[in-house]
Amino acid sequence: MRLLWADGDWAVGHPEAAVPEQRGALVVDSFLARDGRVHDLDVHQERFARSCEALGLASGRARLDGFLAAARRALPARGKWFPRLEAHPGPPSRLVCWIRPAPPLSTQVRLWVHPDPDPRRRPRIKGPDLGLLADLREHARRQGADDAVLLAADGTVLETAHSALLWWRGDVLCHPDPVLPLLPSVTARRVLARAREEGVTVRPERCDWPALLDTEVWAVNALHGVRPVVGWRGLGRDAGARPADPRRLARFRHDVPTPSVVPRAGRR
Repeated sequence: MRLLWADGDWAVGHPEAAVPEQRGALVVDSFLARDGRVHDLDVHQERFARSCEALGLASGRARLDGFLAAARRALPARGKWFPRLEAHPGPPSRLVCWIRPAPPLSTQVRLWVHPDPDPRRRPRIKGPDLGLLADLREHARRQGADDAVLLAADGTVLETAHSALLWWRGDVLCHPDPVLPLLPSVTARRVLARAREEGVTVRPERCDWPALLDTEVWAVNALHGVRPVVGWRGLGRDAGARPADPRRLARFRHDVPTPSVVPRAGRR
């Protein structure tokens, strides 16, 4: 179900207000909803709002806030869903809430290393490069992997097409230097915050891909949560990955803050 926001309500039954094609979205944000509960929904929505404003798609913050509040109320109270917020160019810009069933979830990931420098035009905004990233993930699948690793021009590891990357140096949890061109990952932010709460040392780092081969690496995103990397493909070599510490992995997968509850009519 794809819902178009117009004049303070969903434009249902108005033929002149056709919902735009999903491929035309310039800003998107997605998250996993389980029985009306979402991790860090406010952070997802704020990232979406900032991106809309950066690209001139907001048409006023009041209109944007009204859409985001309505999108929260539109989330189903039962079942597992993977909703997507979309902003399409205008004039006027159009805002869409797409209520999608969640795809099957996975618990591990194999990564293919894209041999060329990161091709994204707007890496800090989720949306403008989605078609390109989908093509990279499809190429990764043809190589026997699940997702594509993106590298800077000097070979520094950035992230994957659809996940942030974290890795362990002993008991230190590392993440890419935030000055690098990265999408602000809501899930990585949550995992890093939890690590700090538990007294784990968290450290930004710049490294190339081979430096991760003997390291426990996690790919994290809002759909699958934390997934250990179990294999590498690309750049002329295939390699296994260092096994994840099962206790540590379980702790970060399950010992997380309670998801926010989506406010619904009649519920406080």
